[in-house]
Amino acid sequence: MKKSVLLVLVGKRDESAIKVQQLLTGWGCIIKTRLGLHDDVLEDCSNKGLLILELVGTDDQNNELSRKLSVLPGVISKLVDLELEE
Repeated sequence: MKKSVLLVLVGKRDESAIKVQQLLTGWGCIIKTRLGLHDDVLEDCSNKGLLILELVGTDDQNNELSRKLSVLPGVISKLVDLELEE
């Protein structure tokens, strides 16, 4: 069994969140699970955030999404593939 997880660190949410969201919407068919985390809420809303995405695309699709996110200013992504030998 293989699982692909994409970790996305967004350093300037106010500047890059719209572009990140547009990319994720465009690639939505390969995103099975999405979890978004950011520090602080309400009055002290953080400008940094972490997305954890479970991907179900091909290796090429998953790598391309990671690459496209990483070229955005203030965004870093890392694709992690985990596989259990059966």
